[in-house]
Amino acid sequence: MKPLDIELFGCRSDNFGVLLHDPATGATASIDAPEETPIEEALARRGWRLTHIFTTHHHGDHVAANAALKSRFGATVIGPAPEADRIPGIDRTVDDGDRFDFAGHPVEVIGTPGHTAGHVCYHLPADGLLFAADTLFALGCGRLFEGTAAQMWQSLSKLAALPEETVVYFGHEYTLSNARFALTVDPDNATLRERAAEIERMRAAGRFTAPTTIGLEKATNPFLRAADPGLRKALGMPNATDTEVFAEIRARKDRF
Repeated sequence: MKPLDIELFGCRSDNFGVLLHDPATGATASIDAPEETPIEEALARRGWRLTHIFTTHHHGDHVAANAALKSRFGATVIGPAPEADRIPGIDRTVDDGDRFDFAGHPVEVIGTPGHTAGHVCYHLPADGLLFAADTLFALGCGRLFEGTAAQMWQSLSKLAALPEETVVYFGHEYTLSNARFALTVDPDNATLRERAAEIERMRAAGRFTAPTTIGLEKATNPFLRAADPGLRKALGMPNATDTEVFAEIRARKDRF
């Protein structure tokens, strides 16, 4: 099985577009469909034809181009069953624990409610890839628009349990703001301080901060570190539950 090719590019004001391409079969998937023109330009740049759209959740900045791309390419739209009535052009529904095949590459569906009630992530275990959209960001996580802190903590814990070398693509370039916030709640984390300085340099140079890895996020992302004694001490919550610590971090980020 040949490795998949990945094309990462910007969409809208701060969304990431991602194309996943199997060189053996020509199958090409767009992870969500934030904006028609950048996706079509990326396809043309690489000489690929779109065959699939893997939808993670129903928000407009992730499904805006579904209908146009499906009409032009005949792409199959796959998305979460709980949000099927809000996903344009959906052909196939998936839910937590489902598996399907993409050009010989197994895809595992991980239900991650929190940002929305039916959000899913796509994990390709044989390829060491995770497409986390708006559940897990570099140094951040999605806002709780439809779910609870307990749901989101459980969802993030599922992702944190994946192999540390798993490469993570996420939905938005929020990393600089996330890094500055992370330092306010985990100030004694030397690895975080080093990473934050590197992110400042990357963004100043116009470089994307995607992808990341599960291991790097576990070491530096406060939203995965609710059990860490140092972070708990900084928050003044040494005896709280992990969910309570996570909820406090999320509330502080909402006010940041």
